[in-house]
Amino acid sequence: MDITLSFLGKVPVFHLAGRLDVTTSPLLEDRVKPLLSIEGQRVIFDCSGLTYVSSAGLRVFISTLRTLSSQGGGVTFAALTDPVRDLFHLAGLDNLFVIVSAPSDAIIALD
Repeated sequence: MDITLSFLGKVPVFHLAGRLDVTTSPLLEDRVKPLLSIEGQRVIFDCSGLTYVSSAGLRVFISTLRTLSSQGGGVTFAALTDPVRDLFHLAGLDNLFVIVSAPSDAIIALD
């Protein structure tokens, strides 16, 4: 799992590549954790390189969404690969998550 961070304006964009599973999800959780206490924080997950997400990875996504939403922030998912898009759909998360085509579109979706 490769996690890199960039910013669109002041919004952090986590670029995810590889497999997000029980072994690698703690890495993402550790990277996101400092942002969870910031009121109104918005986060973008760029999933263009993500090939697999396990239930442990979904847990990180859902807990991040819940925490940030409860504080007036939000999460947007961008550039889902087909396997990840299928998983979100099968799990019914495509109705819960804001999903856009590209990270640049995520800024508009977060406003």
